[in-house]
Amino acid sequence: MSIKLLNPRVISQIAAGEVIERPSSVVKELIENSLDAGSSEIIVEVMGGGVNLIKVMDNGDGILSGELELAFSRHATSKIGELADLESITSLGFRGEALPSIAAVADIDITTCSVSESVGSYLSLCDGIVANRKNQGRSPGTTVIIRNLFRKVPARLKFLKSLTTENSHIANVVTRYALAFSEVRFILSIEGKVVLRTSGSGQLIDSVTQIYGVEIAQNMLDISNNEVEWDSGLDETFLSINGRVSSPVISRSNRGYISFFVNRRWINSRLLAWAVEEAYHGLLMKGKHPVAIIDISLSPKELDINIHPTKTEVKFQNERVVFGAVQKAVRRALIGKAAVPKIEEITNAYQGISEMRQALWKMPLSGNKPVISPEKHQMLAAFPPVLRILGQLLRSYIVAEGPDGLYLIDQHAAHERILFEKIEKQRLAKEIETQGLLKPVTFEVNPEQDEILKTQYKNLIEFGFFMDPFGDRTYLVRAVPFVLHQKNWIEMVGELVDCLVDGDKKDWREKLAISIACHSAVRTGQTLTNDEMRELIGQLEQAVIPHTCPHGRPIMVQLTSVQLKKEFGRT
Repeated sequence: MSIKLLNPRVISQIAAGEVIERPSSVVKELIENSLDAGSSEIIVEVMGGGVNLIKVMDNGDGILSGELELAFSRHATSKIGELADLESITSLGFRGEALPSIAAVADIDITTCSVSESVGSYLSLCDGIVANRKNQGRSPGTTVIIRNLFRKVPARLKFLKSLTTENSHIANVVTRYALAFSEVRFILSIEGKVVLRTSGSGQLIDSVTQIYGVEIAQNMLDISNNEVEWDSGLDETFLSINGRVSSPVISRSNRGYISFFVNRRWINSRLLAWAVEEAYHGLLMKGKHPVAIIDISLSPKELDINIHPTKTEVKFQNERVVFGAVQKAVRRALIGKAAVPKIEEITNAYQGISEMRQALWKMPLSGNKPVISPEKHQMLAAFPPVLRILGQLLRSYIVAEGPDGLYLIDQHAAHERILFEKIEKQRLAKEIETQGLLKPVTFEVNPEQDEILKTQYKNLIEFGFFMDPFGDRTYLVRAVPFVLHQKNWIEMVGELVDCLVDGDKKDWREKLAISIACHSAVRTGQTLTNDEMRELIGQLEQAVIPHTCPHGRPIMVQLTSVQLKKEFGRT
């Protein structure tokens, strides 16, 4: 088969496939152009999942009449002039591929007026070729109308998903940039119905409310003004982490509510997602994920944004620094401002117990106490309120009165948290309390466990287990952790051994500590005396993370005094 040059039109359509993957890609590119043009309002309309129609209108700087056709030439851009400019780029677009790529796979009508001109311009393109051009009146800004997307590229068209799915992708793009640019007013209309409208107030929390709703907005924690300085090898570099993250009692079943922006550019990053998930470690149940809006600001010299035509990926020169900064900023907010779930107001007594919602713990600061600094108050806010024990419910929950209502504390979860932190503290200080056995005990393991213990049994010493091989698949235990010496520790040894299966992973020690704490804690269904309950609550007040057990389950829920009054008709 002979070699030949491809038709320029085919080349354009192939190249367009890298930039325009689906209708949402068109919306993303056009929104980025509008934002780069300084728009304060962006209106997006789509029909037929974006295949039939995409219309984006803005009030930005517009395009000069003499440069309108040039804007649809490949690699024509006003953002950079030479390769070195990539090290200092601050705009969202820069490759000069968006408009020509769209024109290669759709019909385009564009009307624009530059802020420096009194008359606007209209341009129509079909198959990437100019079909009509004329002067046209318009206020400063640009309107782009896309029709018949992928109609002449059937290979791409047939791989699109359902109308609902494509519309969902489009909505996702608009909401991400509405979060990144809270000072810009966004309006999104899908199939003739307005589905999103933001105020453009400049306050992120307003955008969160308008996009995710009041419940999530009320439980978002501020992570603004977290600045990091380090020596990059070239000069002193500053990195700033801003945004909001959800309280641990708000979670979702997937990572779709986690948004990352680098210098306000929306990106996808497994590294950053991992940093956020690590910050929530021990605060969320397995399989649950937080809501997070995180914007990272740093010198353009510290990252490479020219990774992919879609510009959704970046490479950090100092990944370790960025990872650590994000993780610490999120963790600091969670520890300093953690929340207690509240029992939601119920409107019908016959509907039973309602769903839980959050509210920040309130510290009782009476008038006769001295005024404390904001820094001290933030530190105190990490602790639960001072509680007065009222009794025990179902031999599982401690009932207590607090400064703002009624609190129910899961006795097992609370004790588990207390013991876990105690074990970890002792282990790190190499001061684990052990209890020698009067008579050493032997136990047998299965072949798989034996293979693990042959090389790993010595690792159990740092947790208080002293054991040695004692024949075929048998081990002799001479001492156990003090917290377990009155428990049936033999039954849990198998579980401890299973934790060592992941011995090459960094969290195996934490898994062991959690397992020991869980088996040592008071049980659900165990009767506690008033003194035991007071002692447990007193220890919980000293915990670093008193809000969830090591598995991420909540420790307490609250029924506020306001809710109680309303239920008894006293409001």
